[in-house]
Amino acid sequence: MTTVRAPALLRAARPKQWVKNLLVLAVPLASGDLTDPGVLLSTLLAGLSFCLLSSAVYLLNDSVDVEADRRHPRKKSRPIASGEVSVRTARVVSGVLALLGLAVAAATAWQLLAVMLGYLVLQLGYSLWFKHEPVLDILLVTSGFVLRAVAGGVASDLYVSQWFLLVAGFGSLFIVAGKRYSELHTLGAESGTRQALVRYSATYLRFVWGVAAAATLLAFSLWAFENPSSGSLPWATISIAPFVAGVLRYAVDIDAGTAAEPEDIIWADRVLQAIGAVWLLTVVLGVLGL
Repeated sequence: MTTVRAPALLRAARPKQWVKNLLVLAVPLASGDLTDPGVLLSTLLAGLSFCLLSSAVYLLNDSVDVEADRRHPRKKSRPIASGEVSVRTARVVSGVLALLGLAVAAATAWQLLAVMLGYLVLQLGYSLWFKHEPVLDILLVTSGFVLRAVAGGVASDLYVSQWFLLVAGFGSLFIVAGKRYSELHTLGAESGTRQALVRYSATYLRFVWGVAAAATLLAFSLWAFENPSSGSLPWATISIAPFVAGVLRYAVDIDAGTAAEPEDIIWADRVLQAIGAVWLLTVVLGVLGL
């Protein structure tokens, strides 16, 4: 019997993708309450819950997709597909992580537990059934991003703006449709690694991520105009400029077909990181009213 190495199991949990869980900071940050100790603690617990549950979903998803992943040029090196971690081990650890994630959510707030249960049900539906259904696969992945953003608000009982929800929703759709477009561009519809790609076309996916990008920019602009800064400069309005720059920069990667792994772009693109830092700074200055 092969002994499972801890590093392989950790890689199978995809810690690099935990960067997505930073979305839980969005509502507390935009509301200006993130510096409150109680809000900060609840937000961090929400982030921890998402790290545990998302890793549980990744382990289950990879154990279900093990044969398809072995035919994928990149995914074949993942620990489960390569045989470093057995399917049985992955599923057992997935169940343990899911229970731990729900326990953290329950200890934080019942509203957060409700969000995490919704996330888990939707992602289980995606992993076991709907990942092969066009449109449904995109919408279910998008829902995971939106629920991350909502979790940061419900964990501390903070108001979630309708414009903020639209930014989170359409922004997530932009990223997910761009991911599918890049997969289609790189692998082709007949690769056998993702069945839903067979029923997508490049023009359709370009339409989806183009519309989503436009809706994201519009919703963020409306949020910024609705939240004018009380300081010397209109920082919320100014934040629109780096936000637009960030979306356009990411669209370059989508159009080139290199956005199949969004977390890799976030970690590697220094220009995008710089734009993100400028955008975050303008948002914070607006929230603080400086």
